[in-house]
Amino acid sequence: MANQKRGPRPGSPQAKRGGQAVSSKYGKDYYTEIGKKGGRAVREKHGADFYASIGRKGGNATKERHSSTFYSEIGRKGGSSKRTEPASS
Repeated sequence: MANQKRGPRPGSPQAKRGGQAVSSKYGKDYYTEIGKKGGRAVREKHGADFYASIGRKGGNATKERHSSTFYSEIGRKGGSSKRTEPASS
């Protein structure tokens, strides 16, 4: 029991209320700042190539789960915009 973290279980309603309380006290920018701080710490600890490595792992896992045609489909969807670009004169 000494190894368990204090506080509510992540994802529980109690944890959600705690997150909402922090958000109302400090604002949404607080989460942005702590996220950036965490990202900088990871980059300093593991290096910038770490992000490429985990991205590759995630891409391979997605390919195994969905097949390689999945990437073709999402590429087509991402490449075709629903908005029309204004014509430049």
